[in-house]
Amino acid sequence: MNTLPPQHPLHRRSVRLATGLIAPALALIWWQSQAAQGGAHAAAFASLGSVGGAARELMAHGSLLSDSLATLRRTFTGLGIGAGLGLTLGIATGTWRGLDRLVSPLLDALRQVPMIGWLPLIGLWLGTGDASQLLVIAMSAFFPSLLNAHAGIAQVERRYLDVAGVLRFSTLQRFRHVLLPAAMPLILTGLTQALAFAWIAAIGTEILTGGGSGLGVTMQMGETQQRLDIILVAITITAALGFAINQALLRLRARLLRWQTTAR
Repeated sequence: MNTLPPQHPLHRRSVRLATGLIAPALALIWWQSQAAQGGAHAAAFASLGSVGGAARELMAHGSLLSDSLATLRRTFTGLGIGAGLGLTLGIATGTWRGLDRLVSPLLDALRQVPMIGWLPLIGLWLGTGDASQLLVIAMSAFFPSLLNAHAGIAQVERRYLDVAGVLRFSTLQRFRHVLLPAAMPLILTGLTQALAFAWIAAIGTEILTGGGSGLGVTMQMGETQQRLDIILVAITITAALGFAINQALLRLRARLLRWQTTAR
């Protein structure tokens, strides 16, 4: 029987996967033991069997897939709007100091307001439909993208700019070959943070508004019906989707920044 040597990449990945599964497995065992005690514990800890039954019920109804897709759609639409505007303005303010001095005081003041503080105003403007939810998600993604893009551009080392000057780069060449590559690590960090905030905002607004479809709406429905199993299904799917999206973005980041490893 052939076994992989300890230094083999596949062996290392298998060990990491097995190690990472220990804590979830222990948590599930503890949860099931609490649910098996009955009484008050049964009301607070739904058994794994009932959670599985609720998942099958939601999948048979088709609502689990449609709600997941609705939340993903809101998240990525809001992320695209907010992160796109944040990156554009962050790069602009990092490049032109005059623009930075003009708009930064206003932006710094606006970002001090917690997102929940904007909800009453947004509700009066747009109601509680998709438009208001997208605005909250976009605002959640805007500031992380803005701040990291601005910092990435503004903190480019002077020696790189001096080399661009010696080579007589045009403004476009200077941005494309010097500023953007040097700022890319922080820009991608901002996008990672923006995605996390957008995902949280999407679930939160769905829970607060309770209209339409989405995983947050499923959680609220489970609370209304006193169905802990449905709430747990929605939480599990939320966690799994969030983890998968984050891992995909981390892989994309590693691919885009592979030149750093080559340079080192």
